[in-house]
Amino acid sequence: MDKVLVVTVVLLSYALIAVLLMALGRRVRRSGRGGDALGPFEELWHPAAHRARAEVRTHDSRREPAPSPGDPPQDC
Repeated sequence: MDKVLVVTVVLLSYALIAVLLMALGRRVRRSGRGGDALGPFEELWHPAAHRARAEVRTHDSRREPAPSPGDPPQDC
């Protein structure tokens, strides 16, 4: 009986950790910050999404070149 109790507690602990990580992931993604906090977990379980997120971060960090003084104004 003691072994069953120990196995049950261990399994419930793993399930609780998984649920907490999922909830944290949803909260972080909704707020738009903390992507780096869940990056290692995302890299382990969904490498394609991790690579895509890294590509988006790289793209967002690039700046558009400033126009030269003689260039005509551009409409956005």
